[in-house]
Amino acid sequence: MRNFKSTFSIFAIAFLMAVVLFSSCKPKKIVTQAPVAQATVQESPKPAPVKEADTDEDGIPDSKDNCPNKAGTSANEGCPEIIAAEPSFNYKNILFEFNSSVLKTSSYQVLDEIAREMKKYPSMRFYLNGHSSAEGTEARNMTLSVDRATAVRTYLVSAGINANNLIAKGFGESMPINTNDSEAARQLNRRVEIKKM
Repeated sequence: MRNFKSTFSIFAIAFLMAVVLFSSCKPKKIVTQAPVAQATVQESPKPAPVKEADTDEDGIPDSKDNCPNKAGTSANEGCPEIIAAEPSFNYKNILFEFNSSVLKTSSYQVLDEIAREMKKYPSMRFYLNGHSSAEGTEARNMTLSVDRATAVRTYLVSAGINANNLIAKGFGESMPINTNDSEAARQLNRRVEIKKM
């Protein structure tokens, strides 16, 4: 019986301690609603830009390209730049009187036109080739042809062409463009021809 009393006392003490301990703790609230998690807003990925067709591969989309099948520039709305063919500068109608290196008045207009064209190509160089008809001695005709080429050079320099771009040469009577058997034919041989180098 003694064992029973001691076991009972241990139980009673343990029970009392448990009651004391539990009564001193604060009661806990029961959570009736789950906490609301903050939703993180994620931006939906932007679609990749649609690459427009560029048939001629000039960097200008076909929708903005006026010439979609030919490579061009944006400055020309997608079309190729039109490069004007440079003039030949092969002028043959600068004529002179018999035994003279003085320019005919009718040549001034032609030379002014030539000077305007030459100014568009300031680095281009030119031959001024003087010729004569077959009248007179060969030596005289050579001198006359050089003087004619020099007269054209002087005119063009005074019109603003760089003198270093003009080479005056004389060929005398060696390169006729017509026969020398009539005055009309000989007049055509008294000339200066301008050719680009």
